[in-house]
Amino acid sequence: MTVPKRIFVLAGEASGDLLGGRLLDAITQQADFPVEFTGVGGPTMEEAGLKSLFPMSELSIMGVFEVIRHLPQILRRLDEVTRYIQETKPDVVVTIDLPDFSFRLAKKLRGLGIPHVHYTAPTVWAWRPGRAKKVSRLVDHLLCILPFEPPYFAPYSLPCTFVGHMVTELGIETIPRDKFRKDNDLLTQDTLLCLLPGSRRGEVERLLPIFKDTVRRLKIMHPSLTVAIPVVEAVKDIIEKELKDLKVPIIYVKDQQQRYEAMRAADVALAASGTVNLELAMAGVPFVIAYKMNPLTAWLAPKVIKVKYMTMTNILLDRPAVPEFFQNDCTAENLFSAVHMFLKDKTLKEKLVKDAEEATSMLRPDSGTPSQIAAQAVLMRVKPRTSQLQSDVQQIGYHCNSV
Repeated sequence: MTVPKRIFVLAGEASGDLLGGRLLDAITQQADFPVEFTGVGGPTMEEAGLKSLFPMSELSIMGVFEVIRHLPQILRRLDEVTRYIQETKPDVVVTIDLPDFSFRLAKKLRGLGIPHVHYTAPTVWAWRPGRAKKVSRLVDHLLCILPFEPPYFAPYSLPCTFVGHMVTELGIETIPRDKFRKDNDLLTQDTLLCLLPGSRRGEVERLLPIFKDTVRRLKIMHPSLTVAIPVVEAVKDIIEKELKDLKVPIIYVKDQQQRYEAMRAADVALAASGTVNLELAMAGVPFVIAYKMNPLTAWLAPKVIKVKYMTMTNILLDRPAVPEFFQNDCTAENLFSAVHMFLKDKTLKEKLVKDAEEATSMLRPDSGTPSQIAAQAVLMRVKPRTSQLQSDVQQIGYHCNSV
């Protein structure tokens, strides 16, 4: 009987869980040998076959000072993961995003001879560019989701592959726009707002009261307003408690597919900054981005962050196509004005949708899907170096590094 190849995969938040789930599915489809997945992940990765050591939510902490507050818990889990890998010796370790945790883990694993693939490059183009050199000493292969990332690591000879962004393979743009409305008995003329306050407790607690006030203002101008809110289990209680007295029809969406259906059906969306902005861009819906940090984190951010925008669509286009409101500008008055403009100005709405299409076109690989290319890179570290699979990935990596 063939002994399964053991692949350890770690993610720490909802977007990473989704990324990991598709990666695991692609590995299972491509591998010509049995594989066994262990690590840390959420429901999507578990559905794809992962046995999670502990709840992924314990690592879903954002912000410098928030991390400090939870540091004992994080360090405990870091030691637990390290011991597990040292004892079980998987054939390859894959970490997904979560750079502070992932690279501390990588440092502890050096010398074990276990290949380490990191999925999603650290944002050295936005802050702390010196990390490129440090990361190159810690991992064996870096999978990049943005086309401009590989050149930052080329000087340090780190094998680096542009795989493309997973958002381009989700099929969001193919979902019928009327499906969500039909399923929820909404009329075509009803105004549907997709509200996405985030997946971390801290960000939801800061943003949701502002979003709530924004919705109340919108209801006055748009009496047929209905709100669709995709929620994850980690923040469900906060959202339902905060919005229980909101006198606007609310549809709570808990399924990932229905989440995309709500985006496609919406007239406009209001969302926290993050991967969701690219999902909305693929959905072809106008959207407004907001973010509010812990005050101390916000004070520190401008001193280290070196990009003009916080929304990936704007970063890719290098212009403010999407309205974004950060910290003190993140007020109900500002958010209402921006959302209201999209509801009353069809030309403005069409322009943003066109800009979003231009941005997302930059995120597609030349061939295959991001998950397929990422799976090839991981399997390359498991199979013999003489395999055709590795040859294919080397060609992909060479092409992307030369972009």
